[in-house]
Amino acid sequence: MKQLFIHCSQNVTQSALMEDGRLTEFSVERTEGTSLIGNLYKGQVVNVLPGMQAAFVDIGLSKNAFLYVDDALHPHLDKQPKVKPAITDLLKPGDELLVQIMKEALGGKGARVTTHYSIPGRWLVYMPHADYIGISKKIESELERIRLKTLAEAMRMEGEGVILRTNAEGESREALEEDFNTLRLAWQNILGRSELSVAPSELHRDSGLVERMVRDVITPDTEQLIIDDDISFQEAKTYLRQTAPALEEKVRLYTETKPLFDHYGIKEQLDKAFHSRIWLPSGGYLVWEQTEALTVIDVNTGKFTGSIDLEETVFQTNKEAADEVARLLRLRDVGGIIIVDFIDMETDEHRHQIVQLLETRIKRDRTKCQVVGWTRLGLMEMTRKKARENAMNYFYETCASCKGKGKIYIR
Repeated sequence: MKQLFIHCSQNVTQSALMEDGRLTEFSVERTEGTSLIGNLYKGQVVNVLPGMQAAFVDIGLSKNAFLYVDDALHPHLDKQPKVKPAITDLLKPGDELLVQIMKEALGGKGARVTTHYSIPGRWLVYMPHADYIGISKKIESELERIRLKTLAEAMRMEGEGVILRTNAEGESREALEEDFNTLRLAWQNILGRSELSVAPSELHRDSGLVERMVRDVITPDTEQLIIDDDISFQEAKTYLRQTAPALEEKVRLYTETKPLFDHYGIKEQLDKAFHSRIWLPSGGYLVWEQTEALTVIDVNTGKFTGSIDLEETVFQTNKEAADEVARLLRLRDVGGIIIVDFIDMETDEHRHQIVQLLETRIKRDRTKCQVVGWTRLGLMEMTRKKARENAMNYFYETCASCKGKGKIYIR
């Protein structure tokens, strides 16, 4: 059972996704400063750095954006030259170009931008220059994949690219064509604004949190979408009425006096999920330490003593840990390198089953996540793409006493 909850206040909008009663995703967006991911700008190259194969581009934000050479080349990789050109052969200071934010500014770094443009719709993603067709790996039926590819081939013109999203499975030709034509028109409007604009300037802004969640998350297997704000409630219903009328009835307005997240136990689950120590059902626990680019998770048996033998106790603890790690990576929106120190297991079969369990669980993640495997030291290595600032940074700040160490000096 999948449920989506959206809480709107004067300052922030928050969304929480529950699957079978467990919180699996949490997002937050300030009212006055929405997410910049997907926004398109007409920018001006400020500086070109040959040693980094990158350029800094002024797009009108407080910090210049970072454009790497790979993101400045043609998006269709098969047509790339074998020898990558120098960034100085592609750009020079003063050049104007159209760029799209692919990663928000994090820490002291500016936003990362690309010229591989993509505009998402409900059923597909339109890529004006990609020149290929992609189909979600979650669509497993070979007949459906062939049908969708045939439809996409008929819709697109030479040079255009399209990705059929998971939601496209089973959708009619008319629905897909309408989505495709809407996105193509949006791109043409962006080009028109670019010709009339002076760099730096914003040309296109992606949807806000409410519409993005409705667009990307609400599917036929979603039981309900509950919103506690009447305006956002009406916006969600209108969007679904236009794109997926059969799903409109799943939207419900929450009018109780008790706060939405308190009523459904979301706040309690959030509080537990963001502790440095997370307890597992059997009595084992995780110790979670996170830096900007590396997350380390230690698995411990804790109070769990088992009932058969040590190997089985360790294996059961590790299985619970693998399931919880996959959930918390989504919930905390962790990015970068992840190292999990599972408890040592004696058998190769148990180690293989832990890898399989992780790979199965991360398939639910809408963000690209990869299980790399066991290192020579017996640690589990994973990676996960990071695009946005951690959601809990909106609510927590570094302790002034310990400076984030978690300890206070007493002498």
